[in-house]
Amino acid sequence: MSAPTGKSAVVLSDVRVGDSLPELSIPLTASLIVAGALASRDFTPVHHDRSAAQATGLQDVFMNILTTNGLVGRYITDWTGPDAVIRNVAIKLGAPNLPGDTLTFSGTVASREGDELRIEIKGKNSWGDHVTGTVRVVISS
Repeated sequence: MSAPTGKSAVVLSDVRVGDSLPELSIPLTASLIVAGALASRDFTPVHHDRSAAQATGLQDVFMNILTTNGLVGRYITDWTGPDAVIRNVAIKLGAPNLPGDTLTFSGTVASREGDELRIEIKGKNSWGDHVTGTVRVVISS
């Protein structure tokens, strides 16, 4: 998806309940995982130290929830455009995100009240659902 131009990427009057958002695929690298943990000040070793992650039974470092939350926000605002306001993010983690995999987001407009949308999102990788949840967002008309 190209970067949004103009006021918003979607026109609120064109949005209908049941509409699907375009998918967004993000290659998962060790750099992304480690940088996300450090940027969010999460110094838990499993997010930046392979041997610590392996001690928990996984083969490599894995993404923290704050990075996942940021990527959920990116997914929504890539679709809505820069003038949207995220009101609420409610997510649940599932399968871990590991380097070498791909995280693919999908979403559906679940409800609309005025200029506020509730979007159901899912982020999947090769293990299954990494993140599921809902995002409430207001789009300026």
